Amino acid sequence: MKMKKTAWLLASVMAASLLTGCGGTEAEEPAETSSVQETEAGETQEAPEEDETKDEEPAVTLNVFAAASMTETLEQIQQMYAEVEPNVTLGFNLDSSGTLKTQIQEGADCDLFISAAQKQMDQLDIEADPAVNEEGLDYVEKESRVDLLENKVVLAVPDGNPAGIESFEDLGTDKVQLLALGNEDVPVGQYSMEILNTLGILEDLEAASKITYGSNVKEVTTQVSEASADAGIVYATDAFSAGLSTVAQAGSDLCQRAIYPAAVLKVSEHPEEAQAFLDYLQTDACMKVFEEVGFVKAE
Repeated sequence: MKMKKTAWLLASVMAASLLTGCGGTEAEEPAETSSVQETEAGETQEAPEEDETKDEEPAVTLNVFAAASMTETLEQIQQMYAEVEPNVTLGFNLDSSGTLKTQIQEGADCDLFISAAQKQMDQLDIEADPAVNEEGLDYVEKESRVDLLENKVVLAVPDGNPAGIESFEDLGTDKVQLLALGNEDVPVGQYSMEILNTLGILEDLEAASKITYGSNVKEVTTQVSEASADAGIVYATDAFSAGLSTVAQAGSDLCQRAIYPAAVLKVSEHPEEAQAFLDYLQTDACMKVFEEVGFVKAE
Protein backbone atom coordinates (compact mmCIF):
# COMPACT_ATOMS: atom_id res chain seq x y z
CA MET A 1 0.00 0.00 0.00
CA LYS A 2 2.77 2.37 0.91
CA MET A 3 4.61 1.50 -2.36
CA LYS A 4 1.53 2.33 -4.49
CA LYS A 5 1.24 5.74 -2.80
CA THR A 6 4.92 6.47 -3.41
CA ALA A 7 4.60 5.53 -7.08
CA TRP A 8 1.57 7.79 -7.47
CA LEU A 9 3.40 10.77 -5.91
CA LEU A 10 6.41 10.20 -8.17
CA ALA A 11 4.17 10.15 -11.27
CA SER A 12 2.48 13.40 -10.14
CA VAL A 13 5.83 15.17 -9.71
CA MET A 14 7.01 14.08 -13.15
CA ALA A 15 3.77 15.27 -14.77
CA ALA A 16 4.04 18.68 -13.06
CA SER A 17 7.64 18.98 -14.24
CA LEU A 18 6.63 18.33 -17.83
CA LEU A 19 3.85 20.94 -17.68
CA THR A 20 6.23 23.53 -16.23
CA GLY A 21 8.75 22.86 -18.99
CA CYS A 22 6.14 23.31 -21.69
CA GLY A 23 4.78 26.51 -20.20
CA GLY A 24 8.28 28.06 -19.84
CA THR A 25 9.24 28.05 -23.51
CA GLU A 26 9.90 31.48 -25.03
CA ALA A 27 7.37 32.92 -27.46
CA GLU A 28 8.33 32.69 -31.12
CA GLU A 29 9.95 35.81 -32.66
CA PRO A 30 7.58 37.72 -34.94
CA ALA A 31 8.35 37.26 -38.59
CA GLU A 32 10.44 40.03 -40.12
CA THR A 33 8.53 42.47 -42.32
CA SER A 34 9.11 41.98 -45.99
CA SER A 35 8.47 43.98 -49.14
CA VAL A 36 7.13 40.76 -50.68
CA GLN A 37 3.33 40.58 -50.84
CA GLU A 38 1.17 37.57 -51.64
CA THR A 39 -1.43 37.82 -54.37
CA GLU A 40 -4.88 36.20 -54.19
CA ALA A 41 -3.58 33.42 -56.45
CA GLY A 42 -0.89 32.61 -53.93
CA GLU A 43 1.91 34.14 -55.98
CA THR A 44 4.34 36.59 -54.46
CA GLN A 45 5.43 39.93 -55.78
CA GLU A 46 7.56 42.83 -54.62
CA ALA A 47 5.67 45.66 -52.96
CA PRO A 48 5.85 48.84 -55.05
CA GLU A 49 8.52 51.25 -53.80
CA GLU A 50 7.48 54.74 -52.90
CA ASP A 51 8.25 57.23 -55.70
CA GLU A 52 10.65 59.71 -54.15
CA THR A 53 10.69 61.94 -57.24
CA LYS A 54 6.97 62.46 -57.64
CA ASP A 55 7.09 65.87 -55.93
CA GLU A 56 10.23 67.11 -57.70
CA GLU A 57 9.86 70.02 -60.09
CA PRO A 58 10.63 69.27 -63.74
CA ALA A 59 14.04 70.33 -65.04
CA VAL A 60 14.07 73.53 -67.09
CA THR A 61 16.70 74.90 -69.47
CA LEU A 62 16.78 78.68 -69.89
CA ASN A 63 18.30 80.14 -73.04
CA VAL A 64 19.95 83.42 -72.09
CA PHE A 65 21.22 85.68 -74.86
CA ALA A 66 23.71 88.18 -73.43
CA ALA A 67 26.36 90.65 -74.57
CA ALA A 68 29.81 89.09 -74.96
CA SER A 69 31.18 91.51 -72.38
CA MET A 70 29.26 89.58 -69.71
CA THR A 71 30.99 86.26 -70.42
CA GLU A 72 33.15 85.98 -67.29
CA THR A 73 30.55 87.27 -64.85
CA LEU A 74 27.73 85.08 -66.15
CA GLU A 75 29.91 81.99 -66.00
CA GLN A 76 30.48 82.67 -62.31
CA ILE A 77 26.81 83.43 -61.67
CA GLN A 78 25.87 80.21 -63.48
CA GLN A 79 27.63 78.22 -60.76
CA MET A 80 25.96 80.26 -58.04
CA TYR A 81 22.49 79.80 -59.51
CA ALA A 82 22.93 76.03 -59.72
CA GLU A 83 22.83 75.99 -55.91
CA VAL A 84 19.83 78.33 -55.73
CA GLU A 85 17.74 76.61 -58.42
CA PRO A 86 19.15 73.12 -59.06
CA ASN A 87 16.30 72.28 -61.45
CA VAL A 88 17.16 75.17 -63.76
CA THR A 89 19.99 74.84 -66.28
CA LEU A 90 21.33 78.06 -67.78
CA GLY A 91 22.41 78.01 -71.41
CA PHE A 92 24.25 81.13 -72.59
CA ASN A 93 24.58 82.54 -76.08
CA LEU A 94 27.23 85.26 -75.75
CA ASP A 95 27.89 87.54 -78.71
CA SER A 96 27.49 91.09 -79.91
CA SER A 97 24.08 92.54 -79.11
CA GLY A 98 23.40 93.18 -82.80
CA THR A 99 24.04 89.54 -83.68
CA LEU A 100 21.84 88.36 -80.80
CA LYS A 101 19.02 90.67 -81.84
CA THR A 102 19.14 89.28 -85.38
CA GLN A 103 19.11 85.69 -84.11
CA ILE A 104 16.06 86.40 -81.95
CA GLN A 105 14.27 88.02 -84.87
CA GLU A 106 15.06 84.99 -87.04
CA GLY A 107 13.43 82.60 -84.56
CA ALA A 108 16.18 81.46 -82.20
CA ASP A 109 14.96 80.04 -78.87
CA CYS A 110 15.56 82.76 -76.31
CA ASP A 111 14.03 83.27 -72.88
CA LEU A 112 16.02 86.26 -71.60
CA PHE A 113 17.89 88.95 -73.54
CA ILE A 114 20.57 91.21 -72.05
CA SER A 115 21.87 93.83 -74.46
CA ALA A 116 24.94 96.05 -74.14
CA ALA A 117 22.95 99.04 -75.39
CA GLN A 118 19.38 100.30 -75.50
CA LYS A 119 19.25 100.29 -79.32
CA GLN A 120 19.17 96.52 -79.81
CA MET A 121 16.57 96.06 -77.07
CA ASP A 122 14.48 98.92 -78.48
CA GLN A 123 14.54 97.25 -81.89
CA LEU A 124 12.64 94.33 -80.34
CA ASP A 125 10.32 96.40 -78.12
CA ILE A 126 6.96 97.51 -79.53
CA GLU A 127 6.85 100.21 -76.82
CA ALA A 128 10.07 101.80 -78.10
CA ASP A 129 10.43 104.76 -80.44
CA PRO A 130 9.21 103.68 -83.92
CA ALA A 131 12.23 105.49 -85.35
CA VAL A 132 14.37 102.80 -83.66
CA ASN A 133 11.98 99.84 -83.88
CA GLU A 134 11.40 100.42 -87.57
CA GLU A 135 9.97 96.96 -88.17
CA GLY A 136 7.43 97.10 -85.36
CA LEU A 137 8.87 94.02 -83.65
CA ASP A 138 7.09 92.88 -80.47
CA TYR A 139 9.32 90.51 -78.50
CA VAL A 140 9.79 92.19 -75.13
CA GLU A 141 7.62 91.51 -72.07
CA LYS A 142 6.94 95.10 -71.10
CA GLU A 143 6.78 94.63 -67.32
CA SER A 144 10.03 92.66 -67.22
CA ARG A 145 12.33 95.19 -68.91
CA VAL A 146 14.90 96.77 -66.61
CA ASP A 147 18.16 98.67 -66.89
CA LEU A 148 20.41 96.09 -65.28
CA LEU A 149 23.98 97.38 -65.44
CA GLU A 150 26.21 100.21 -66.60
CA ASN A 151 29.63 99.67 -68.13
CA LYS A 152 32.39 102.17 -68.84
CA VAL A 153 34.00 102.74 -72.22
CA VAL A 154 37.79 102.90 -71.96
CA LEU A 155 40.93 103.22 -74.04
CA ALA A 156 43.08 100.12 -73.57
CA VAL A 157 46.70 99.57 -74.59
CA PRO A 158 49.01 96.55 -74.85
CA ASP A 159 51.34 95.61 -72.01
CA GLY A 160 53.95 98.31 -71.52
CA ASN A 161 52.04 100.78 -73.73
CA PRO A 162 54.78 100.81 -76.43
CA ALA A 163 53.13 103.64 -78.42
CA GLY A 164 52.94 105.88 -75.35
CA ILE A 165 49.23 106.63 -75.78
CA GLU A 166 47.76 108.54 -72.85
CA SER A 167 44.38 109.89 -73.94
CA PHE A 168 41.60 109.63 -76.53
CA GLU A 169 43.02 112.76 -78.11
CA ASP A 170 46.26 110.89 -78.81
CA LEU A 171 44.37 108.68 -81.24
CA GLY A 172 44.49 111.49 -83.77
CA THR A 173 48.29 111.76 -83.62
CA ASP A 174 51.25 109.92 -85.12
CA LYS A 175 51.43 107.79 -81.96
CA VAL A 176 48.78 105.53 -83.46
CA GLN A 177 49.47 103.30 -86.44
CA LEU A 178 46.53 100.97 -85.85
CA LEU A 179 43.44 101.35 -83.63
CA ALA A 180 41.13 98.41 -82.82
CA LEU A 181 37.39 99.11 -82.74
CA GLY A 182 34.18 97.13 -82.75
CA ASN A 183 32.08 97.10 -85.92
CA GLU A 184 29.50 99.85 -86.21
CA ASP A 185 26.66 97.33 -85.75
CA VAL A 186 27.80 96.36 -82.24
CA PRO A 187 27.38 98.62 -79.19
CA VAL A 188 31.07 98.99 -78.34
CA GLY A 189 31.70 100.04 -81.95
CA GLN A 190 28.88 102.55 -81.80
CA TYR A 191 30.26 104.09 -78.61
CA SER A 192 33.73 104.18 -80.18
CA MET A 193 32.60 105.98 -83.30
CA GLU A 194 30.64 108.44 -81.20
CA ILE A 195 33.85 109.25 -79.31
CA LEU A 196 35.92 109.64 -82.49
CA ASN A 197 33.23 111.76 -84.14
CA THR A 198 33.01 113.97 -81.08
CA LEU A 199 36.80 114.47 -81.30
CA GLY A 200 36.53 115.02 -85.06
CA ILE A 201 39.12 112.39 -85.94
CA LEU A 202 37.13 109.42 -87.29
CA GLU A 203 37.35 110.40 -90.97
CA ASP A 204 41.09 111.04 -90.77
CA LEU A 205 41.71 107.67 -89.12
CA GLU A 206 39.65 105.88 -91.75
CA ALA A 207 41.34 107.74 -94.58
CA ALA A 208 44.76 106.76 -93.23
CA SER A 209 43.62 103.10 -92.88
CA LYS A 210 44.46 103.20 -89.19
CA ILE A 211 41.37 101.29 -88.00
CA THR A 212 40.97 97.53 -87.65
CA TYR A 213 37.55 96.14 -86.74
CA GLY A 214 36.32 93.27 -84.59
CA SER A 215 32.89 91.65 -84.74
CA ASN A 216 32.51 91.93 -80.96
CA VAL A 217 34.36 93.39 -78.00
CA LYS A 218 36.26 90.15 -77.30
CA GLU A 219 37.90 90.35 -80.72
CA VAL A 220 38.98 93.92 -80.02
CA THR A 221 40.55 93.02 -76.67
CA THR A 222 42.39 90.11 -78.34
CA GLN A 223 43.95 92.46 -80.90
CA VAL A 224 45.15 94.74 -78.12
CA SER A 225 46.38 91.86 -75.94
CA GLU A 226 48.44 90.52 -78.83
CA ALA A 227 49.77 94.04 -79.56
CA SER A 228 48.55 93.80 -83.15
CA ALA A 229 46.98 97.20 -82.51
CA ASP A 230 48.46 100.18 -80.65
CA ALA A 231 45.23 100.69 -78.71
CA GLY A 232 41.59 99.69 -78.64
CA ILE A 233 38.32 101.12 -77.39
CA VAL A 234 36.60 98.52 -75.23
CA TYR A 235 34.53 98.18 -72.08
CA ALA A 236 36.20 98.50 -68.70
CA THR A 237 35.02 94.99 -67.81
CA ASP A 238 36.69 93.42 -70.85
CA ALA A 239 39.91 95.30 -70.24
CA PHE A 240 39.89 93.99 -66.68
CA SER A 241 39.16 90.39 -67.70
CA ALA A 242 41.88 90.47 -70.38
CA GLY A 243 44.42 92.05 -68.04
CA LEU A 244 44.81 95.14 -70.22
CA SER A 245 46.03 98.53 -69.05
CA THR A 246 43.61 101.43 -69.54
CA VAL A 247 44.79 104.98 -70.04
CA ALA A 248 41.49 106.86 -70.32
CA GLN A 249 37.78 106.50 -69.59
CA ALA A 250 35.13 108.17 -71.73
CA GLY A 251 32.83 110.58 -69.94
CA SER A 252 29.40 111.78 -70.98
CA ASP A 253 31.10 114.57 -72.97
CA LEU A 254 32.45 111.96 -75.39
CA CYS A 255 29.69 109.34 -75.63
CA GLN A 256 26.41 108.24 -74.14
CA ARG A 257 26.29 105.96 -71.12
CA ALA A 258 26.72 102.24 -71.77
CA ILE A 259 23.54 100.91 -70.18
CA TYR A 260 22.68 97.19 -70.34
CA PRO A 261 18.90 96.60 -70.50
CA ALA A 262 17.48 93.14 -69.83
CA ALA A 263 14.06 91.64 -70.49
CA VAL A 264 12.11 88.39 -70.65
CA LEU A 265 10.93 87.73 -74.18
CA LYS A 266 7.37 86.96 -75.23
CA VAL A 267 8.61 83.91 -77.15
CA SER A 268 9.99 82.35 -73.96
CA GLU A 269 8.74 78.86 -73.16
CA HIS A 270 9.60 79.41 -69.49
CA PRO A 271 8.68 83.02 -68.67
CA GLU A 272 8.34 82.47 -64.91
CA GLU A 273 11.76 80.85 -64.61
CA ALA A 274 13.27 83.54 -66.86
CA GLN A 275 11.81 86.27 -64.66
CA ALA A 276 13.12 84.51 -61.55
CA PHE A 277 16.64 84.45 -63.00
CA LEU A 278 16.39 88.12 -64.02
CA ASP A 279 15.34 88.94 -60.44
CA TYR A 280 18.33 86.96 -59.17
CA LEU A 281 20.70 88.97 -61.38
CA GLN A 282 19.57 92.08 -59.49
CA THR A 283 20.43 90.69 -56.03
CA ASP A 284 23.34 91.94 -53.95
CA ALA A 285 25.19 88.64 -54.49
CA CYS A 286 25.17 89.06 -58.26
CA MET A 287 25.88 92.77 -58.14
CA LYS A 288 29.01 91.98 -56.16
CA VAL A 289 30.19 89.71 -58.98
CA PHE A 290 29.45 92.39 -61.58
CA GLU A 291 31.15 95.15 -59.62
CA GLU A 292 34.34 93.10 -59.16
CA VAL A 293 35.07 93.39 -62.90
CA GLY A 294 33.97 97.01 -63.36
CA PHE A 295 30.21 97.00 -63.89
CA VAL A 296 28.06 99.28 -61.77
CA LYS A 297 24.36 99.01 -61.03
CA ALA A 298 22.34 101.03 -63.51
CA GLU A 299 20.61 104.00 -61.97
